[in-house]
Amino acid sequence: MPSVRNQQRAHETEVADALRPEIRAALPDVSDPEVKARIAKAIAAMDPDVEAESLRWIESVSLFDNEDRDLE
Repeated sequence: MPSVRNQQRAHETEVADALRPEIRAALPDVSDPEVKARIAKAIAAMDPDVEAESLRWIESVSLFDNEDRDLE
């Protein structure tokens, strides 16, 4: 028969497990022709100037976060 202490530990573990959030991600099937068409449409609608600015910002942040890496 389990001791009271073991029962308490088991209960604490169960409570801790129950409090952990569960994350589920529903991702589209990229091999689905409808999904491919939706992605292609979104890409075609992108403004090249806005995308270029976004990439410049990402690169500048990357350099900020990795100041010790070699620059090319």
